[in-house]
Amino acid sequence: MSCIEGSFIMFTKANDFLASRGRQPLFKVQLVGLSSEPQVYDRLFSVRPDATIAEVHRTDLIVIPAVNGDRAEVIESNRGFLPWIVRQYKGGAEVASLCVGAFLLAATGLLKGRKCATHWLAANDFRKLFPDVSLVSDKIITDEGGIYSSGGALSFWNLLLYLVEKYTDRAVAIFASKFYEIEMDRDSQSSFLIFNGQRDHQDAAVKKVQEFIESNYHNKKRVRIEAAKRSLETSRKNINEVMYEAGYSDTKAFRTIFSRIAGMSPMDYRHRYNKEAALA
Repeated sequence: MSCIEGSFIMFTKANDFLASRGRQPLFKVQLVGLSSEPQVYDRLFSVRPDATIAEVHRTDLIVIPAVNGDRAEVIESNRGFLPWIVRQYKGGAEVASLCVGAFLLAATGLLKGRKCATHWLAANDFRKLFPDVSLVSDKIITDEGGIYSSGGALSFWNLLLYLVEKYTDRAVAIFASKFYEIEMDRDSQSSFLIFNGQRDHQDAAVKKVQEFIESNYHNKKRVRIEAAKRSLETSRKNINEVMYEAGYSDTKAFRTIFSRIAGMSPMDYRHRYNKEAALA
């Protein structure tokens, strides 16, 4: 629901700002469904489409919101949208997916060979279903020739800002950023990522190796940084102590690798996620 509402208010607010500057409103926002029947979300909210896909013969931008439930079932229940999305794209429309709406976008086939972002927690499921798509799970936004995607959860606001700037200008995007208090130009969701090796397989030997790696994180593996992140979140150890415990002895190497994986320095990470340490 937040993706649907967020998209609606972002583009309508951009219209308001344009009008306040004596410019013509640019966006006509419609909710489009397979039928005109209202859809119920989480047993609390219902959304009534403004039009059906049969009534929309041409559009400039399609925004696919996040979807809930089993991925394969969601794709199947929304399969009627897919030919329409492809047809609109081939007719000149641009297409954007928000968060796990990327599953529906990928199901159209338009992402084949292209980069795509989604919620980091859904990365393993996405790679299994769409091995021909280049998933960049650390990114907030991808722009692949008029096909856009966003990272997880509320990072869809950053893609909406990006689209507003593209269709209007920087000034309108800055106004929207300040009005909704959204950080501009955020490009990474790495600091929110929790590393979770893929375990939903039946290969006992591989699972044993995974368990060994996670138990011996002091070796040169990605899990060492995850161990350092947990320590920074929960302890008051200094950065060097955390570094040595994670198996690093070179301060510069540790900070460089940590920053690349987490999207910020070890000190900034601690200040963001460890309240006690930040207060101290």
